[in-house]
Amino acid sequence: MLITVILFASGVGIGLLGTLIGAGGGWMVVPLLLLGFHFTPQQAVGTSLAVVFLNALSGSLAYMLQGRVLYTMGLAFAAATIPGALLGAGLVQFLSSKWFSVLFGGFLLCVAFFLHRGQQLLFAQGRRREVTRAELQSLRTPVMRLGILISFLVGILSSLFGVGGGIIHVPFLIVMLGIPVHTATATSHFILAITSLTGSLMFLRQGQIHLTAAASMGLGVLIGAQGGASLSTRMRGEPIRRLLAAALAIFALRLILRFVW
Repeated sequence: MLITVILFASGVGIGLLGTLIGAGGGWMVVPLLLLGFHFTPQQAVGTSLAVVFLNALSGSLAYMLQGRVLYTMGLAFAAATIPGALLGAGLVQFLSSKWFSVLFGGFLLCVAFFLHRGQQLLFAQGRRREVTRAELQSLRTPVMRLGILISFLVGILSSLFGVGGGIIHVPFLIVMLGIPVHTATATSHFILAITSLTGSLMFLRQGQIHLTAAASMGLGVLIGAQGGASLSTRMRGEPIRRLLAAALAIFALRLILRFVW
């Protein structure tokens, strides 16, 4: 019972922070399960994907009701993530705890860099590329083909590390396709719901999802996300973003050095 309460409370915190800084929370779930509850990498990834799916589904339904999802693009990119998600779920089965920790630590360092740079990383380098409506409506244009390739890679990362792909998808949609931030976020959420569902089903088939933990954290994340959305209108997320980036970088280095040295 105590563990269930701790998982729920952790989910609330993760949902609140992830929504407040606009970077999601899947990348915080796996480290917690690995170090705090001694899950195997496969169990941590599978359980995290289930939590990510619950969060993405809730967000997607809200965005769909608001009419902010680009369905044609979202479905095309989501279809590209599915084979990537299947491949990622297969690859993680062959990773030992050592190699998973080293690879995941490297991934977290990239996330920490993104969190530290924030909006500067998106818009500091020149202006956005102008993409015509015709380019966005055809899957044969170079920019849409690039989007499909990126979506495939997002699918791999999602099931390999148990995280969402918003950190990759949202900048691409905003910078390369010139899509408004709110629409890009909504469409990315829609894609993530499909990607995380695919990965979750693969891990569920392997018996690598801790259902009680996923339900407890998932409920906490949903509640925390609502709190984060409310707080974001009254306080700045930048100081929290930078502090979290520093803490994440320290944790990532510790995770890597623990097995390298």
